[in-house]
Amino acid sequence: MPHPMQTYPVTAWRNGVPGPASRVLPEETAVALTYDRASFAVMMATPENLEDFAAGFSLSEGIIQNLSDITELEIVALEAGIECRLSLIPARREALAARRRKIAGPVGCGLCGIESLAEAVRAPRRVTAAGTISAAALQTAFKNLGAAQHLNRQTRAVHGAAFLSGGTLLVREDVGRHNALDKVIGAALRDGQNPAAGAILLTSRVSIELIQKTAAFGVPILAAISVPTARAVREAEAANITLIAVARDDGFEVFTHPERIAD
Repeated sequence: MPHPMQTYPVTAWRNGVPGPASRVLPEETAVALTYDRASFAVMMATPENLEDFAAGFSLSEGIIQNLSDITELEIVALEAGIECRLSLIPARREALAARRRKIAGPVGCGLCGIESLAEAVRAPRRVTAAGTISAAALQTAFKNLGAAQHLNRQTRAVHGAAFLSGGTLLVREDVGRHNALDKVIGAALRDGQNPAAGAILLTSRVSIELIQKTAAFGVPILAAISVPTARAVREAEAANITLIAVARDDGFEVFTHPERIAD
């Protein structure tokens, strides 16, 4: 299994003078997801927490509805990359066969391979949870998020996603922001966390597919360091998700459903 980070020698120019140095870089590997021996998706991802990635991707893409829909999960390193081999219960296997599609795209390509416009802009699941979060708790979480990103502390080149519940951060990282979110969804799912009682935190901008993935998991609050797209705001409004952006440890902006921010 490849290591998630690699160190490379570089020639660093400082104050107009070159010198030897080194740089820690995040790895990216072709990761294939197969269901009952049939290929479904190939993503470029950081080779870490791939069990979480496989479970989270399966849920956020609607392949499974519960963790128990997966009967077997195996991570296999091959010469060309890594395979996440999953087996499904018969009902989910049959449902997948009816809607099978393939995705093959570069890092961060969340909609590559979708075959129709209708599928790309499908209506999100409407989140019914009425969870709340205080402004202080949100700001504290973002203050602590950086320290919890062990890959990014060394590389400064990966996205982070976190599930916040009761003041505890469950963090996952990846070179792709969609992958990072899938990983943390899978981690929370496998840990038995209640999505209705938590919030998703992101270190990236927010686009439509990140809203769709959050809605699929049933989390009522999504907060990000960067700004959302206009379509993401409309999607969050329709999904009944409280969308928070430009989040820092000293403040944030609420775009939709502000009633979940508890003073």
